[in-house]
Amino acid sequence: MSDEVTKKTSRIPPLPRGDTNQNPDGLGLLELLAEDYATHDRSLMEPGFWAVAVHRFGNWRMGLQRPLRAPCTVAYRALQTCVHWGWGIKLDYTVKVGRRVRIWHHGGMVLGARSIGDDVHIRQNTTFGVAHRSQPSAKPMIGDRVDIGCGAVIVGHVEVGHDSVIGANAVVTRDVPAFSVVAGVPARVVKTLRRTHSERPAPIVSDV
Repeated sequence: MSDEVTKKTSRIPPLPRGDTNQNPDGLGLLELLAEDYATHDRSLMEPGFWAVAVHRFGNWRMGLQRPLRAPCTVAYRALQTCVHWGWGIKLDYTVKVGRRVRIWHHGGMVLGARSIGDDVHIRQNTTFGVAHRSQPSAKPMIGDRVDIGCGAVIVGHVEVGHDSVIGANAVVTRDVPAFSVVAGVPARVVKTLRRTHSERPAPIVSDV
């Protein structure tokens, strides 16, 4: 392992304990759900909406006093299990999720990131998580307005810069600079985008 990688892994902070509400500031639960509903084309038939909604509920309950929180915890765990088993989307409430995150499809999705930014788009068979069992806290951080293709794998203590595009089936194990298009196994930068922060990369429909 290189000195640079060793220094980086030694600075990995602990994962959130899950004892606080990590929903975005400034909006209540109902306002967040309304925004997520609009993000998912105002359709209750979108599994992604329900995955995000259950995640929001799981965080919201942490702001309640313990006697009130207990039944909400039972409900959250039941709902989370239904989303995981029924649609194949695993998104724990301890993952910090920003606003207007769109989960386009379902199936084979393990979204074990440290954080997911605003306006992120995620497709089926995506995996976020640890690269080695010896580093359970080393999870990725996804920046704002990142567009993630189907089958992408992002693992380890990496940062995916804002306004980037992760190609279909790419395996990301190193930091991705902002405004980058990455593809391949292992992923590498194949293009640098020149966009304003208000623009979102175009959706990926096939391998890059």
